[in-house]
Amino acid sequence: MARTLTQRDIHALVNSIVKEATGQENTLQVVDSSTFVSAGEKLLASGTENVLNALSLVLGRTFMAVRPYNAKLKLINAINTGAYAHRMRKISFYSKNAVASGDWNTQLFTNLADGFTNGQNEAGTPPTPQSTKSMWEQDQPIPLELTFGGSSVWENCLTVYEDQLKQAFRGEGEFADFIAGIMTEKGNDIESQKEAFNRMTLLNHMAGVYDLNNNYSVVNLTAAYNAEFNPSPALTTAQLLTDHLTDFMKFLTAKIKIDSRMLENRSLKAHWSPTVTRGTDTYDILRHTPRDRQRLLMYNPLMMKAQSYVFPEIFNPEYLSIDNYEGVDFWQNEANPSAIDVIPAIPDTANPTAQTAGAEVKLNMVVGLLYDVDGIMTDYQLERVNTTVLEARKNYRNVWYSFSKNAINDFTENAILYYMAD
Repeated sequence: MARTLTQRDIHALVNSIVKEATGQENTLQVVDSSTFVSAGEKLLASGTENVLNALSLVLGRTFMAVRPYNAKLKLINAINTGAYAHRMRKISFYSKNAVASGDWNTQLFTNLADGFTNGQNEAGTPPTPQSTKSMWEQDQPIPLELTFGGSSVWENCLTVYEDQLKQAFRGEGEFADFIAGIMTEKGNDIESQKEAFNRMTLLNHMAGVYDLNNNYSVVNLTAAYNAEFNPSPALTTAQLLTDHLTDFMKFLTAKIKIDSRMLENRSLKAHWSPTVTRGTDTYDILRHTPRDRQRLLMYNPLMMKAQSYVFPEIFNPEYLSIDNYEGVDFWQNEANPSAIDVIPAIPDTANPTAQTAGAEVKLNMVVGLLYDVDGIMTDYQLERVNTTVLEARKNYRNVWYSFSKNAINDFTENAILYYMAD
């Protein structure tokens, strides 16, 4: 299933994620990323204006109950391929092996001998090379080109009336405040939608890492703790998060520090690599993630509980320090903040030239994700605001907000998912 380059409307998924993220949907919904409350009485006794049928006729001072909202999940890398390309190619290179030495006589080859030429100097039947090949032997690099393409699009609309709502206000200043409130709240809607798009991108990567199941990249902290300390009987997730929280947080802190150092080493451990074969040799993509390219997202309620009730000293920079850390209050749904339920888009391991829908990933307790900044990206292709001309008969204008983005997950980059399960 290739990622289509034609635009796909994502408004339903964005709306679904916004509803979960804002508490409008209290049941954890499956997010197929390969589908994302107001409490108050309506005071109608004094009558309303008859356009929106929601604003009371003016009684006294008006207070605008609106304030700006800034989208979360700022750590996700933002790039821009522009409005024309809508696709990006990323070229990596497979790790090549060392070859036999040609400037010495070794147990493998006799390279220096009277009468030998700058070549293999074959002898015997069948001919067997006695020397390494000449200096003109070609050893080509092996590139891996991944393309990330497609567009996810949605729109917003805001209708602005020229005169009809003015009767609900005492003067130009109050009416201007009303219009400013409308624009602020529309901006808040857009920020929530952008956050939902980032959240979908993150959730897909978490579920994809789990589904691809690279051994080092998926850490069940409950199992890891029991394997490390071998308590009898084995401790459950609930016990580790309550009675044994101090010991567990010490273990978690050490684990993250060790893994963070490990990611700085060039290795195959913490990512998916499409292995290729050339002749009798196989090659893999090796990755390393310097500290300044690492990002850490952690389940904030757990970290705040540990910080407040257990031992604040572990959060001293001398003990636990990683650049570009962000606490996440909930992963998918406010009502079930530690859980995820996602069908991710992942590489087709049987055919790495394509992508496919992975298995549904349901985890009840996700603790965090340590990842390379290049592994999760949001491609901002187009953001535009257009205003219509005045509708001459009905005297209103429409403001249209258009968005085109692409969610990019590169599973060949390092990532480690931390979760807990019995």
